[in-house]
Amino acid sequence: MRRLVYFLKETLGNIRANRTTTFVAIGTTGLTLACFGVFLLLYLNLRGAVGSLQDEIQVILYLDDAQTATDISALRERLTKEPEVETITYISKLRALDEFRRQFPADQHLLDGLGINPLPASLVITVAPAFRSPESIRRWVQRLDRLPGVAQVQYSREWIENLETVIGYLELAAVGIGALLAVASVTIIASTIRLTVYARRDEIEIMRLIGATNSFIKIPYLLEGATLGAVGGVLAVLLLRASFEVFASHLGQSGRFLGIDASLAFLPLRVSAQLVVAGLVLGSAGSYVSLLNLGGAR
Repeated sequence: MRRLVYFLKETLGNIRANRTTTFVAIGTTGLTLACFGVFLLLYLNLRGAVGSLQDEIQVILYLDDAQTATDISALRERLTKEPEVETITYISKLRALDEFRRQFPADQHLLDGLGINPLPASLVITVAPAFRSPESIRRWVQRLDRLPGVAQVQYSREWIENLETVIGYLELAAVGIGALLAVASVTIIASTIRLTVYARRDEIEIMRLIGATNSFIKIPYLLEGATLGAVGGVLAVLLLRASFEVFASHLGQSGRFLGIDASLAFLPLRVSAQLVVAGLVLGSAGSYVSLLNLGGAR
């Protein structure tokens, strides 16, 4: 217990004695983690957008006009047994015509001039969650296209695939930039601890002469680095929160009109805590690097 109190006093003493470098290290770590947090925010919100869009993924089967009510009922019953199907809705030719007229009132004359209803009946299928991956839907659609009575199969999956590709690139960018920022943070904290060690080199040498081990000497500096990193992590979370609130408020009416503000979310508590832990780890790593050359291991 006495040793722990000593280590904590030494750590706080080192931080107070080197206020300028301490503030630089905390600020740099905070900005570094905040930059990485921006990528996390963007990634998590895009992931959430993809998830909400996936809930509405539908496959539409356009039916041959020659299909009778009995044929359609048999096909619908068969599809209901498919594990990929969550819900299925039948749209008759008449209902398809009514919906076209309601959605495109200015184009009604295009159909009126034909004298017949050219729109086909269809089955609208909502895909079950377990089968919403691009590859699963692609294989299933190929199978549906070969069913008797099905004239055409359509599904609007291409743009979601493109969005997932963008998210994949975003993940790679986050890893790359996160690695660079981590190296920068470790370097800054290592330099800060190294300056502290240099300023106290005479005191450290005296401690060695009276029998202090390298571990005993190093622990306060390791705690100092961990403290600087953790405080930098907290600063990063606060910066991200403030920036997020400013962005959300400036989004204003346009965001509410587009429904964007409702879908935006800040980092979950677990991720925020992980950001602070990441700062602590980076700070510890920086201290460890700076103490590698503290010779005379015992």
